[in-house]
Amino acid sequence: MEEKNLIEHLTAFGLTRQEAFVYLELFRSGTSNGYEIAKCTGISRSNVYKALDGLADKGGAYVTEGASRKYTAVDIEEFCQNKIRSLDVRKELLSIHMPREKEERAGYFTISSDANIADKIRNMLNRARKRVYLSMSASLLGEFQEELEYLTERKIKVVVITSSIRDRKAEDREHSLQQKGIQIYHTEDKKNQIGIIVDSRQVLTGELGKGRDSTCLYSGQKNFVQVFKDSMRNEIRLLQLEKDSSK
Repeated sequence: MEEKNLIEHLTAFGLTRQEAFVYLELFRSGTSNGYEIAKCTGISRSNVYKALDGLADKGGAYVTEGASRKYTAVDIEEFCQNKIRSLDVRKELLSIHMPREKEERAGYFTISSDANIADKIRNMLNRARKRVYLSMSASLLGEFQEELEYLTERKIKVVVITSSIRDRKAEDREHSLQQKGIQIYHTEDKKNQIGIIVDSRQVLTGELGKGRDSTCLYSGQKNFVQVFKDSMRNEIRLLQLEKDSSK
């Protein structure tokens, strides 16, 4: 992985870009002081010491006192796990103490970019209680296989509409899903088009797989949910009829 990508991932764990850069240098050089890091990186000594102090405060570096103050990078697995553990604690506190909404939002919301849409789909699947209907291409379906299989372990009904054009990997994945009790219907290639309805209460529909250009509409509005539900139900009926007639 390129260094710029490593730095981007490290900043997601609360480090500044300069702290992330110095953190990587500590891994390369081993235990070092600010002067040595500045010499290797070309960053001013004052900025290096600021980054090192920030790393120590954020749990990314150990400090050794001696003739000169030296720093050692905390193992990446330990550093990340500590951050995740801290966030889990904060999540629990927020869940308990955040003010409650008076009623569930039932408007229409636009969600943009693959990352945000995929996160929304996973959250919808993980919160499902009774049933899930999902429509997307075989290439996109694989991204959510783990969540779909977990739904079957929770005894939640899952119905999937996906493309009939599949490679060997997609066929193996589909076979695994069917073995776990997921009903699968085949249709023409949906490309980037997706649709998901959970518990007849919330719908997400739009496009996925176009990077930042992907957009989806999310809603819990009853009329919209009902229209989407009827549309998907009719599509399944037609696909079932086609399947029966081809036998």
